[in-house]
Amino acid sequence: MRRGSILLGVFVAASAIANPARAQNYPWCANFHDGAGVNCGFSTYQQCMATAQGSGGFCTQNNAYTPPAAATPSRQSALKHHRRKAL
Repeated sequence: MRRGSILLGVFVAASAIANPARAQNYPWCANFHDGAGVNCGFSTYQQCMATAQGSGGFCTQNNAYTPPAAATPSRQSALKHHRRKAL
């Protein structure tokens, strides 16, 4: 019983710490000719066409695609850069 309580506690703690899942966003969509629909899960045009050609389909750019935001430098790395320039 005690072991089960400990495992439950570890599971709850891990669940609380984990980052929430986010929908993935890719720039290319495969439109399938055989009526299978659309799949917007491709990073490159070549990946998309390799999948779409099997059904006689085609690829288009994903209108809903938003590129990831550029990472901003941390305060500490900005200070290091500033110190190097001063020397």
